[in-house]
Amino acid sequence: MSKLVIFDLDGTLIDSLGDIADSMNEVLTTLGYPTHPEDAYRTKVGDGVGNLVLRSLPPGTVTPQRVEDCKIRMREAYAKRLTRRTRPYPGIVNMLVGVRERGARVAVFSNKPDPATREICAVLFNGHPFAFVLGATATIPLKPDPAGVHHILKATTTEPAETLYVGDTNTDMKTGRAAGVRTIGVTWGFRAEAELTASGADAIIHRPDDLLNDAFFA
Repeated sequence: MSKLVIFDLDGTLIDSLGDIADSMNEVLTTLGYPTHPEDAYRTKVGDGVGNLVLRSLPPGTVTPQRVEDCKIRMREAYAKRLTRRTRPYPGIVNMLVGVRERGARVAVFSNKPDPATREICAVLFNGHPFAFVLGATATIPLKPDPAGVHHILKATTTEPAETLYVGDTNTDMKTGRAAGVRTIGVTWGFRAEAELTASGADAIIHRPDDLLNDAFFA
């Protein structure tokens, strides 16, 4: 029986692409670099701020110093607009309620910096408590390393066999598989279904309420 459902945040619970794109484009504009269309960020996000910067900088401009400078600038720009355009996907709040009604707790594990992850969850999901919320920290490696999932399992005294991991990218599917939990890919997020299937998702769902299928909680 599933007792815990761990969710990725961006592209799974929330549509944050606009705020992320606006923030990174602000950094690029400040430095005199060309910006990217919002939709292009679908394949740039999901693997931490450092990788977002690397994927956004123009070829030939990447140096360790430039990347570190842009990471700082990006965090500052994004902190100003965490929930300016970002909202939960339709049906997400009702789905979270439904999961808890089935006797399972809910948690969040994101590659977004931990302070931003916690603030977004507090603002957008006020009144819908999570058993644990974890973003990127200095002591826990980024996904697809499974250390963050293991940390949440220990904190919630839950076994891998009792856990579902839900996300929208190949990074999420790799994370769940490495942690030994069942993985569920969602198609309403930032990546295509083919990527999720190729990454070994145990199941694919197309709407939030698909997660409430009794088969996931038997």
